[in-house]
Amino acid sequence: MPWQFEAPSPLDYFRSLVASDDDLPLLEAAASLAQDEYPELDVQQVLAEADALLERLRRRIPADAPHLHRLRSLNQFFFQELAFSGNFNDYTDPDNSYLHAVLNSRRGIQISLAVLWLELAQGLGLKACGVCFPGHFMVKVQLPKGQVVIDPFTGHSLSAEDLSERLDPYKRRSGLVGDFDVPLGLYLQSASSREILARMLRNLKEIHRSEQDAERLMAVQDRLVALLPEAWPEYRDRGLLHAQRGQAAQAAEDLQIYLDHAEDALDRDEVAERLADLRRASH
Repeated sequence: MPWQFEAPSPLDYFRSLVASDDDLPLLEAAASLAQDEYPELDVQQVLAEADALLERLRRRIPADAPHLHRLRSLNQFFFQELAFSGNFNDYTDPDNSYLHAVLNSRRGIQISLAVLWLELAQGLGLKACGVCFPGHFMVKVQLPKGQVVIDPFTGHSLSAEDLSERLDPYKRRSGLVGDFDVPLGLYLQSASSREILARMLRNLKEIHRSEQDAERLMAVQDRLVALLPEAWPEYRDRGLLHAQRGQAAQAAEDLQIYLDHAEDALDRDEVAERLADLRRASH
């Protein structure tokens, strides 16, 4: 009998990519998010397209070019020549989060554009990383003479005054003013690959939740639990979604995990009552 191999499911593939923080392949994992919506998607083709862009860019930059020259060449190539920019007309389109679609349309949201930009920047040897800025994902580059923060939606560099102005509404809403204010630098810390993927998934989660699309929401929720196995509220959210879909056993399992770990949660009693209702209904 010939050997028969079963291809991993999109979720199993994603789990394998995010199993460890060591060398977590951000571009590949981010590209794989689209497989729930586009099951025939070839993730390796997406990686090949990004590699081709990097090769085009490398050919025009001298090997000994200073980092500032590399950064300027990258921004010229990415934001002007290729015309990548934010999708101002349809910001909540899920395709804005799917890298193969962003590569095709050259339109996306901050974080998807940032993932592609970071791949090119790091491929040029720049010390670049993402920044989970409140409400607006950024990228930053460390240069010999200081740090540059860039808005991946537009390609514009942002001064400390620009960043502080963008932060003001968030600080006021959160009560982080006066004695509770914190330095700007705390909002500009580097984001890990896992944090970037979580933010991408939570963007999709909010889109599907607002559209009451339970099936797509469940696919995103499964990925969030795989990515963040100790983010207990994600088990609660998945459990409540299971309950909404009539999957009582799966709902009970997830809600119990939440209650076992989220000991100080404000909604603990409410979730415990929901779990008790599920168990009563199943007997």
